[in-house]
Amino acid sequence: MFGKIKYINESNAFVENLGGNAGTTDLMNVNVIFEAPDQRILGEITEINKEEIKIRFLGEYIDNHYVNGVIRKPLLTSTIRVINNAELMELVGTESAKSFYLGHSAIYKNYNVCVDINALLSNHLGIFGNSGSGKSCGVARIVQNLFANPHMLSYNANIFVFDAYGEYKNAFGSISKINPNYNYKFITTNPTDPDDFLLQIPVNLLNLDDFALLLQATNHSQLPIIERTIRLAKIFSQNSEESIKYKNHLIAKALLAILFSNQTTARKKNEVFQIIEVCHTNEFNFDSAIAGLGYTRTFSECFEIDSNGNFGESVLITDYILKHIEDTYEEMEEPKEYNYSLVDFAKALEFTMISEGFQNNANLYDSAVILKVRLNTILNTKVGKYFSANGYTPVDKFISSLVVKNNKKAQIININLEDIDDTYAKVIVKIMSRLFFEFTKTLKQRATIPFHIFLEEAHRYIQNDNDTFLLGYNIFDRIAKEGRKYGILLGIISQRPVEISDTVISQVSNFLIFKMTHPKDIKYIEEMLPNISADVIEKQKTLQPGSCVGFGSAFKIPMIMRLDLPNPLPYSSNCDVSTRWNAKQQ
Repeated sequence: MFGKIKYINESNAFVENLGGNAGTTDLMNVNVIFEAPDQRILGEITEINKEEIKIRFLGEYIDNHYVNGVIRKPLLTSTIRVINNAELMELVGTESAKSFYLGHSAIYKNYNVCVDINALLSNHLGIFGNSGSGKSCGVARIVQNLFANPHMLSYNANIFVFDAYGEYKNAFGSISKINPNYNYKFITTNPTDPDDFLLQIPVNLLNLDDFALLLQATNHSQLPIIERTIRLAKIFSQNSEESIKYKNHLIAKALLAILFSNQTTARKKNEVFQIIEVCHTNEFNFDSAIAGLGYTRTFSECFEIDSNGNFGESVLITDYILKHIEDTYEEMEEPKEYNYSLVDFAKALEFTMISEGFQNNANLYDSAVILKVRLNTILNTKVGKYFSANGYTPVDKFISSLVVKNNKKAQIININLEDIDDTYAKVIVKIMSRLFFEFTKTLKQRATIPFHIFLEEAHRYIQNDNDTFLLGYNIFDRIAKEGRKYGILLGIISQRPVEISDTVISQVSNFLIFKMTHPKDIKYIEEMLPNISADVIEKQKTLQPGSCVGFGSAFKIPMIMRLDLPNPLPYSSNCDVSTRWNAKQQ
């Protein structure tokens, strides 16, 4: 079958085909060994014709262990043979306490592909393919296989699946049947079953960057507004005497600035009343009693304009305002523990807009108004209910609450976001990813609590956004570059890798590529992954649904695999149009 080596170029050997057309048709993609004294080079058959066989070099066996890459080419006198069982098992692996079954080899019948858990899941993972190619079923099967491994109990796993369409509830809901120690938790924006949990993110955990994303800030001038609002929201959350005095101080400063401005009396009155309408306390409201010498006036009565065009009680109101100004409040410290809602944040934003430095600054005021409108939109829609204010919640307590269900540890936490649009879904995923990242960075022993974040339809979330310009970073870029050393790993699932951040793709070490046909996506994969061969690209174009090409640090060589159907299946199948159209079956 294999004759002499005719010639060798940089990466291929061209070998005489002694069998002609007969007996060689089953050799495509089969691995062969170039054997010589002290040398075993692994190759893969990539082309066959009647005269010769083209074999691409892959790596070398050294002391019975496979090493990827070829430094020295095989000798022209090498014997060529098909790979034997021991050599093949070195490539496909075996299931153990440190590895798990992934799928069946599509080339070698009766051989399973098992991968090292660390090699696959201690690195970022990319799972790409067309709609209908089997991605969702593949993800479900992989996770099921991880927990079905009889050689290990993955009790401390923390797998967060951000689910764009609610597909995985059926696939993971019965994970406890594999082992009663396993637990599944479904967190959703639209609870329908008794075991569903409403998505709730404590507002006190949101920082400046989170609010900037949530309020869709677009320029740097909006950042100090948000920063000031957060500070005031924290202080006002105490509802203490000092907090009330501070509110009065801010109102008094704003009113005093208006009274001493060069505006007409009528314009001054209008602006004063606008402030009192949105920012008021017991001391500053329209009915507040202001005592003079032997008489009392309400706040609004003090601003009645006399026949001379002046405020009738200008002295009285000025003295009253001055009593509430205390310069030491400008340095008032923020509390270490605080609890406020988005409604409280909105009130703090009103106070920010009347603060010194923001008044009479048209640019800042316009920027604040835009933030106010967007905040009101959130408060008046269902998005607002996903942010809670149930007491001060540290980040570690919040994360602990996510991974516990009925006082038991949950290994799979399925977060369903199908009920909200992409804009806010992306913000929620970014906020939660940042919290996971920040939590892992605080651990005394680095990477002792791994977090795996699987992002279904990742192109909805991981994009080349405005974040880097506005905030100086994108959380997914940061996790992609730094997350591995802290134990926070990404699983990127997408049908459009071309829309995903280049930085994130460049940090992915393992890939499962299902069938992809869009030329832009195929070209993108080729350009972004310099180690991928043209042969792998060609293979994925003709894959059947449920089959994929696996390559990267977890695979000795690129593997074509067929994954088992998950049991149970996710809700990812196509609509059965003929059944739904058939009136006789209704």
